[in-house]
Amino acid sequence: MEDFFYLGTISKTFGYQGQVVIYLDTDEPWKYATLRSVFINIGGELLPYMIEDLQYREGNTAVVKFADVGAEECRNLLKAELYLPLSELPPLTGNKFYFHEVIGFTVIDKEHGNIGTCKDFIDISHQPIMQIELNDKEILVPAIDEIFEKIDRENKTIYINAPDGLIDIYLS
Repeated sequence: MEDFFYLGTISKTFGYQGQVVIYLDTDEPWKYATLRSVFINIGGELLPYMIEDLQYREGNTAVVKFADVGAEECRNLLKAELYLPLSELPPLTGNKFYFHEVIGFTVIDKEHGNIGTCKDFIDISHQPIMQIELNDKEILVPAIDEIFEKIDRENKTIYINAPDGLIDIYLS
């Protein structure tokens, strides 16, 4: 699973021809309008499924017909998670980044300077949290656009401007 990223879920069936509606958990769902295959998590194992037809819909949904999957089998896929290999991620530039790509980056706060290393992200539904490790301490910072000032991929550094007093809570 470490070589894959979560793309979305199969949310419901569509019609009687074995189609499903998928929810694409991404800010740019249209970038996946030409998918030819996905991996579906079934019992903890990622299995490849070829896409026969995909019709991108408004918002974050698409109607998909998987090759060789009938109406009965598609019901068994409801709520299943969809994944793609990391190599399929569209490249990001500037201050946009994928969580996995900045793990291990040094985090520099505008007020406090070097506050440690990005260890991971806690993906809470509406507000992910960046976990930063400084010696034996853990610092938690909301992973929202307003906080990130610059992502320096070449030097593996994240520059942030944390809310007033937030870092002080952890350093005192």
